Amino acid sequence: MFTAGDEVLITSCADDPRAAGRTGVIVDDVAPGPLTGGRWTVKGISPLIAPVLCHAQELQKTGRTR
Repeated sequence: MFTAGDEVLITSCADDPRAAGRTGVIVDDVAPGPLTGGRWTVKGISPLIAPVLCHAQELQKTGRTR
C-alpha cells in the first residue's frame, strides 16, 4: 500500500513505457478506485513525462518521501 508523498521506482508502466526505470512520487491520498482502474497516480518523473497511472505491481517503494 502506498500513501501520498511516497517515492517509488517505476519498474514498468503500461500507461507510458518511458517511465520505466525512473522514480516518481505517489499523488493519491487514498487507494485507487474504479475511476483509475485500480492504478496509482505517479508524478515528478521527468519534465518530459506527464503524471502516469501505474498498477501496484509496477511500483516499488524506495523508502523515501517527498
